[in-house]
Amino acid sequence: MAWTQWEEEAPGVELKEMIYQKKYREKGGAVVRILFNRTHKMNALTNIGWNEIVNCIMHANLDKDVAVIIISSIGDHFGVGGDMQWEAEGGLADLTFMPRFDEAVKNSLRPVIAAVKGYCIGGHNHLAYHCDFTIAADNAIFGQNGPRVASPIHGHLVSSLAYVVGLKRAKEIWMLCRKYTPHEALQMGLINAVVPLSKLEDEVDQWCDEIMDLVPDSISMIKQSFEAVDTYVKFTDGSIMQMISPDFFMKPATAEAHQAFFEKRKPEFWKHAKKESK
Repeated sequence: MAWTQWEEEAPGVELKEMIYQKKYREKGGAVVRILFNRTHKMNALTNIGWNEIVNCIMHANLDKDVAVIIISSIGDHFGVGGDMQWEAEGGLADLTFMPRFDEAVKNSLRPVIAAVKGYCIGGHNHLAYHCDFTIAADNAIFGQNGPRVASPIHGHLVSSLAYVVGLKRAKEIWMLCRKYTPHEALQMGLINAVVPLSKLEDEVDQWCDEIMDLVPDSISMIKQSFEAVDTYVKFTDGSIMQMISPDFFMKPATAEAHQAFFEKRKPEFWKHAKKESK
């Protein structure tokens, strides 16, 4: 599948620790890529960066052309969590300012893919396992560091890992601070796929392409249905659909899905966002 080149955009706010990019598929539809951009710190972030992730995800989620959000990185590593120098200087003193990137990922109606290379440690690992999918290069290393570096992380950011890998494995990851190869991470269900580093972007494009060949509102409803697993279940049957897409059966994408099925062809749900590839 042909795509345009990545183009940098401004997501409504000036970014200091992140980069926001967008590209289009030849058949229509766009993806956004949010990149960690502190290579001098192995992409360790301050609360400025964590807050920028939230703002970027929220901005992408409101863009009607966007089908998938990718979170990736500049440099050799996905990231190593919080900037320890910033934390040691009192950066964590005001925990009321702690951005909830997990909630931003969970509340997004667009699927979120983490594309991981190199170290994926601490807060970056939290973020990766909150994403809907995690695709890793064969040089990736996963793990937590909180108990080792006296991080006060607790609550949902910790316990939600049990829904990904199971309670025993989650406790092992958090309470032993071991490091895991991508093949070990794949075996325990922490990630979805492992590919050579040189093929990482191609693999992510393939996953995006497959997602974009499915009914967008169906994907949103399924995503939110899964998000309810580790949250107080406040939805009853039908309410997710009423919240996200009350006119689901009247949407052009629904009609296109039916027509493509009967015509035995691949549907094209993103014609309205079509843009010539470069």
